[in-house]
Amino acid sequence: MWQRLREDIQCVFERDPAARSVREVLTAYPGLHAVWLHRVSHTLWQRGLLWPARLLSHFGRGLTGIEIHPAARLGRRVFIDHGMGVVIGETAEVGNDCTLYHGVTLGGTSWAGGKRHPTLEAGVVVGAGAKILGPIRIGAGARVGSNAVVVRDVPPGATVVGIPARIVSEPAQAAAPDARRQAIAERMGFDAYGLTREMPDPVAHAINGMLDHIHAMDECIQTLSQRLHRLEGEAGEPLPAPPPCAVTPMDEGGAAEQPAAGSASRTGSAS
Repeated sequence: MWQRLREDIQCVFERDPAARSVREVLTAYPGLHAVWLHRVSHTLWQRGLLWPARLLSHFGRGLTGIEIHPAARLGRRVFIDHGMGVVIGETAEVGNDCTLYHGVTLGGTSWAGGKRHPTLEAGVVVGAGAKILGPIRIGAGARVGSNAVVVRDVPPGATVVGIPARIVSEPAQAAAPDARRQAIAERMGFDAYGLTREMPDPVAHAINGMLDHIHAMDECIQTLSQRLHRLEGEAGEPLPAPPPCAVTPMDEGGAAEQPAAGSASRTGSAS
């Protein structure tokens, strides 16, 4: 039991940079309180004490703003951040290391008995206000965008957004160029935030396209350089050097800075 409590506290520090101290986490994180109360109510439910389990669940809802049915199954290191308005239905299953943000609903689409709520595999992140409905499965490591409405299975590692939710990125699609784009971005000084598959917006697509084009240009330049060196060796004399290529610095207003008069005159005299 103590091991699981330590895991719960540690996962808060790992996933919420606003956490400052253990005392703060213990006293001011309703998501943590909701998970702990649910473990007690779930134990009561499994032992057949249905009414006390529901009563404790109801108390936890009033205390934290998070409603978790005592029959729902939660894995280890589940973190509910902010938490207000989260609803987890009776037959829902949440795997290890999942993260839910405020306003998330793991709900059903039928009044019939049996399995009617979703299953979240390990490491799933569900954004604020998202609704996952029905007995569907969200694959391990998947990402559900804020306010998305998911009514179909999501493959592992995919990112879904929209109403109804659609897949905008899958690991198989993005895995090959990701390392190459990352290397180019680091060399050029780009922030990696614009390159992650977890932010599939038009700006990210534009940046990815630009980096792919830069990579293609680099390959062309390397090929041309190799051919020039080969021609240089065959001719027996060095080829004329290309003119220098310099990037014109920009001023604070975004306009190109003009060269100083002295430098311009020196350039003219040298030519």
